[in-house]
Amino acid sequence: MKTVFFDVDTQLDFLYPAGALYVRGAEAIVPALGELTKYAASHGIPVVSTADAHAEDDAEFKTWRPHCVLGTTGQQKTAATQLPKAQVVTTDPVTIDASNDSIFQTVGQYVVEKQKLDCFTNPNLLPLLNFLAADRYVVYGVATEFCVSCAIMGLLSTGAKVELVADAIRGLDAEAERDTLTRFVTAGGVVTTVDRIIA
Repeated sequence: MKTVFFDVDTQLDFLYPAGALYVRGAEAIVPALGELTKYAASHGIPVVSTADAHAEDDAEFKTWRPHCVLGTTGQQKTAATQLPKAQVVTTDPVTIDASNDSIFQTVGQYVVEKQKLDCFTNPNLLPLLNFLAADRYVVYGVATEFCVSCAIMGLLSTGAKVELVADAIRGLDAEAERDTLTRFVTAGGVVTTVDRIIA
């Protein structure tokens, strides 16, 4: 069974109190995020990392306060979830055909940029997942009831097994987070922990 780790929006603007759109308590999961990243690297498990990458006048800022503007410190991923030589996958559409074996290199980490909550709005994500051909996704990050929810439900729709690491996620609202987990399990997802993943 081929496993891919799926790291959702572990960026400074979300994880730390000084961040522009801080998820309360998210800094507490950073050690767990680091453990998962190290495990993936040492076991040759690819990591797909989603990352908000907004322009200064992004339409999303009509709903959410400005955050993760390209080139700012807050847009950067925490060091705990960064691997060397990551390949950035922008939202610019790419074409994969017989003459272009793959626009994706075989690397340890793919940083999939997005301008909306749902990572699947990046038109290159599904081709990347097809390239990786995983049977199992292990998901973690922030915020549970928003971007993580979009990721886990989208990944379930691929037919792969999806596991959500409960002690490596954080939401904005506890009740909404519980509702997200319930919907996920009802849809066939599995809730797990860091210890079970790296055992």
